[in-house]
Amino acid sequence: MSGEPELQTERPHSARIWNYWVGGKDHYAADREAGDAVAEIVPGIAEAARATRGFLVRAVSHLVAEEGIRQFLDIGTGLPTENNTHEVAQRLAPESRIVYVDNDPLVLVHALALLTSTPQGATDYIDADVRRPDAILQAAAGTLDFGEPVALMLLGILNHILDDAEARMVVRGLVDALPPGSYLAISHPTADLHGEAMHESMRQVMERGGTPLVARSRRQLEGFFEGLELLEPGVVACSRWRPDEPGEHAEVAQFCGVARKP
Repeated sequence: MSGEPELQTERPHSARIWNYWVGGKDHYAADREAGDAVAEIVPGIAEAARATRGFLVRAVSHLVAEEGIRQFLDIGTGLPTENNTHEVAQRLAPESRIVYVDNDPLVLVHALALLTSTPQGATDYIDADVRRPDAILQAAAGTLDFGEPVALMLLGILNHILDDAEARMVVRGLVDALPPGSYLAISHPTADLHGEAMHESMRQVMERGGTPLVARSRRQLEGFFEGLELLEPGVVACSRWRPDEPGEHAEVAQFCGVARKP
């Protein structure tokens, strides 16, 4: 890695705001102020962030233990926290291979924390933009075997692509390159629960200089899985995707889904 990039701590940063919500330590005053402002407009947003991390753990665990997946392409990595994709996968299958992708200078600073691996497996980090699927796939092929099934993780990344058609094109370009038996996992903020308040919270973050953000409906998220076989329970709140504990779980403003490529 070359010289450390400028962090611009005076502006809120989506990865640091998220880190603040999930109880991490990599955030600054501007991030906390923006995170608190969003929480005033959208109560429960921090719980939604934590529910999304829980979804990652359950989805990766299911894909490894129940579906036999041993390769993960995790795009939109974000700041390392507990239970990153490689940690969850390699606890269950030490031979798992994981490639992380992000184009965020801040994540690049922390990338070495993602490059730990079991001796049997492998991890890699690619500094690339999700809008360039071909470049990502070419670089990831150094670690992943695209002749075997791969789990594509797009958690909290498509919401940074404001144009719906572009977001669908990105998903299609990546999924088309995966062999049958591969999986797609998505998490994404939705306005279905809080309506205009969610859109307003995102406008405020952007007005403070934060990363562009958009919320989408459940129907729009289902569109990303077109042509794939959605696993039960379909596109639902992250808190309600195969929860560890039985019973009713409060709905959160982050929706998710996992689907298989036939």
